[in-house]
Amino acid sequence: MTNIELIIFDMDGLMFDSERIAFSAWQEVLNKHGYEITLDFYLNLIGSNEERIKELCSKEYGSDFPFDELKQERYQVVDRIINNKGLPLKTGLKELLDYLQDKPLKKAVATSTNRERALKLLNLHKLVPYFDYIFCGDEITKSKPHPEIFLKVCEKLNCEPTKTIVLEDSIAGIIASFNANMIPIMIPDMIEPNEAVKDKIYKCFNNLLEVKKYLTENFFQA
Repeated sequence: MTNIELIIFDMDGLMFDSERIAFSAWQEVLNKHGYEITLDFYLNLIGSNEERIKELCSKEYGSDFPFDELKQERYQVVDRIINNKGLPLKTGLKELLDYLQDKPLKKAVATSTNRERALKLLNLHKLVPYFDYIFCGDEITKSKPHPEIFLKVCEKLNCEPTKTIVLEDSIAGIIASFNANMIPIMIPDMIEPNEAVKDKIYKCFNNLLEVKKYLTENFFQA
């Protein structure tokens, strides 16, 4: 394989064990207001930015669904859960980031979460300095699975898409990185690879420690 110029990290479900927290928060808020959310519907939201989630919720619950109001309530519930229980890092994240510190490539975050929320979560674990660039869901016009967010990162960092690895846990993210002509690596969280993406995944690993091992053996041998 070609030399790698850039590794792009998704955030929720890839760096943080946050998708389950988000689902619990949605359940609490929607139940309070007389709505129900199924796990299957929530899984369809993973990887989407707020505008796309709002669109999907309008289709599911009706055009009068008060998304903006309930979104703010959900943030409050998420913050309460994190304040009480913390925000767990995914297995191997710090080890992988520390390992990549002195490697001749760039690192970026590409998350569907808005910038204010993303920076708040990243700063909880002092992760911002690890990255050359952070690109967020409120800075794009088209949500994953459209490749815009990944292509924007490459453009900003002057890197070739074909020399870019994308680490993702979501189906939408894998499709987006594949459509961007990048190298999609999936580390499943709440969603296992399905037929729509099995032929688009370059590699699939259980955790980021396995990613570190793969990079060591294939790109950065001593």
